[in-house]
Amino acid sequence: MFEQTMTRLHELMIVLYAISILFYFIDFLNKNRKANQFAFWLLAIVWVLQTIFLFLYMIRTGRFPVLTIFEGLYFYAWVLVTLSLGINRLLRVDFTVFFTNILGFVIMAIHTFAPVQVESRAIAEQLVSELMLIHITMAILSYGAFSLSFVFSLLYLLQHKLLKEKKWGQRLWRISDLSKLEKMSYILNAIGVPMLLLSLILGLQWAFIKVPNFLWYDPKIIGSFILLVVYSNYLYIRVRKGMYGKSLAYLNVGAFLFILVNFLLVSRFSTFHFWYS
Repeated sequence: MFEQTMTRLHELMIVLYAISILFYFIDFLNKNRKANQFAFWLLAIVWVLQTIFLFLYMIRTGRFPVLTIFEGLYFYAWVLVTLSLGINRLLRVDFTVFFTNILGFVIMAIHTFAPVQVESRAIAEQLVSELMLIHITMAILSYGAFSLSFVFSLLYLLQHKLLKEKKWGQRLWRISDLSKLEKMSYILNAIGVPMLLLSLILGLQWAFIKVPNFLWYDPKIIGSFILLVVYSNYLYIRVRKGMYGKSLAYLNVGAFLFILVNFLLVSRFSTFHFWYS
């Protein structure tokens, strides 16, 4: 019973941690204080849950949990979350907070889903299956955000064409204005990028546990990381270079076409992504 409770506690922490990172990323891009506050309180809940687990574990074992590598990983993750909360409150260094949380999430994922830390084999197998479920769900949600962003970019290009050709028909008025289309496309990509990153972290963890002779240079993994770089470059160009308009919309359309290539073609050459067939 204790083991089941701890398993569910860890899974809840992973989900809350992922949502917190998503909002920190939004704040990182746009200096959105509401997103920062929401992310902070979510992370605070994660810290409370981690702290509860530490005390329960110490009561159960009668010692401080640092004597094994997995106990050490958990305590390390707790330290990172504590430091992140402190930096966010005292120093306001958003860049440091975001990347500290990415590192903390990696450590938490390794600790939570590594089956060797679980005494029951059945629970260990369940954890690995749930890890795969979370990985796939987050990947599909990120693809959904990218897809909707692609639709907004297409509408932007269509609206731009209609305005340039001065076609003032009903179709023009049914499409939203250019600035709103571009903003929605950007926001959706800003949501999709951290979700894809976290999905890749969890997916690599699953592959390392379950796939015999796991190859880091698997075509699907390489394609997914290239995709992450492409969309990260979109955000960099939008935020740091100040690119707007038709050029950015075309870049977003090209990025989505790479998603289709990666999803439909590259997956066929993967050694362990068989679920496409």
